[in-house]
Amino acid sequence: MNDIYAKLKELGLKLPEAPAKGGVYSPSKKFGENLVYISGCGPVIDKPVVGKVGKEFDKDEAKEFAKNCMLNVLAVLEAQIGDLNKVKQAVKILVFIASADEFYDQPYVANGGSQLLVDIFGDEAGAPSRSAIGVNVLPGNIPVEIEAIFEVEEA
Repeated sequence: MNDIYAKLKELGLKLPEAPAKGGVYSPSKKFGENLVYISGCGPVIDKPVVGKVGKEFDKDEAKEFAKNCMLNVLAVLEAQIGDLNKVKQAVKILVFIASADEFYDQPYVANGGSQLLVDIFGDEAGAPSRSAIGVNVLPGNIPVEIEAIFEVEEA
């Protein structure tokens, strides 16, 4: 398997600090044999992002927000398992998009997160099952939020 950190560098990407949790929950939870669930992460990396897709943001901006959400998801995962090279596969992602009433391109937006996983982990291990859901509002008025499940090597 390729070195995930070398791949991130090749893509010109750097993991942010794992975002602080915003309530009474665990940012990540190991379960089953070798699965890790990552609680929903928003797109905030270096500056606040607020608004709805199809209103304040277009679908291309939102696709980039989904990519940033996934970078935050990976930062939380790294904090839990210590090394992203332990990831066997991305199992599932759930992408929430705060959408204007007439916005219907949620799957396009979700591709920002899915594509990042494929770019980093490859087609086989990186392409998760997924759902892309349009919602009325998300916490803090963020436009996109992603939660995920990964299979990892035995600890």
